[in-house]
Amino acid sequence: MPNDVPNPGDVRPVLSPSASRPPPASRVERGRSVLLAYLSLTKTRIIEQLLVVTVPAMFLAERRIPSVWLIVATLVGGAVAAASAHALNCVVDADIDALMKRTARRPLARGQVPPRNALIFGLALGVFSAVWLGLTTNWLAAALSVSAIAFYVLVYTLLLKRRTAQNIVWGGAAGCMPVVIGWAAVSGTVEWPALVMFGVIFFWTPPHFWALAMRYKDDYAAAGVPMLPVVATPVQVSRRILAYSWTMALWSLLLVPVTSWVYLGAAVLGGGWFVAMAHRLHARIVAGEPARPMRLFHLSNTYLCGLFLAIAVDAALGLPVLGWPL
Repeated sequence: MPNDVPNPGDVRPVLSPSASRPPPASRVERGRSVLLAYLSLTKTRIIEQLLVVTVPAMFLAERRIPSVWLIVATLVGGAVAAASAHALNCVVDADIDALMKRTARRPLARGQVPPRNALIFGLALGVFSAVWLGLTTNWLAAALSVSAIAFYVLVYTLLLKRRTAQNIVWGGAAGCMPVVIGWAAVSGTVEWPALVMFGVIFFWTPPHFWALAMRYKDDYAAAGVPMLPVVATPVQVSRRILAYSWTMALWSLLLVPVTSWVYLGAAVLGGGWFVAMAHRLHARIVAGEPARPMRLFHLSNTYLCGLFLAIAVDAALGLPVLGWPL
């Protein structure tokens, strides 16, 4: 049989172009995709960390376990406030998120959510969180949540992030607010132990984020964000990480007078471990070896969780304090 004559047994039906396309997504699938996109705007993983420090602050303010309803109300309000700040941050940073590999999959960077919708979504979350906290806890906690959102969006995202290498130092103050909000929700005031906890997170933030920025230095450089590792040498960065690590570890000891030996042990051992790892990072950089900054980044999360867990255990068990009572 000639080569140009098809074998009848080999003949297959010719499919139209539309027949080869995948079936359109169902309404349920489309709805799920949209829901996940809006949920992604809130950066849920960061919210989890913020809530981890809120509960121990509430325990310490009460010197025992507060009512379950108050804990739930505060966590809901705090989570929604953080979600609001993160969604608004995504709106402002959509252009640079698209340029960074680490953030290129965020909904606005991929065009999954219209900027106008994301803006309304973020503002609505902020209003809800303030009203919720005001009605279920007190209006001081509500006011503090609004100030945290405003500081994160207006001061950090709009003013500092693209202009100075000190962006995360001062902008990180917004991430310290959950402990103050938690304390205020219980006591209706802001007392010095809440400010000490605020300071621990404030001094913890630069080593935490600079370690991450060292790993993603090229990303930040491509987006034009002057994170410290972009504009300073690795040795300069590691020296500043050391300075903040020491300050954080020493500052954490200021909480000893209102805690017990459990917290003291966690502060001394955890702080010593953190400082030792910061010194190791600096030594590797000075020696010209691979820095491996993500080890310090992951350790920083473990340290903060462990330290605040010790605060919660102290208060929940009602252990005798080492200094004067609250």
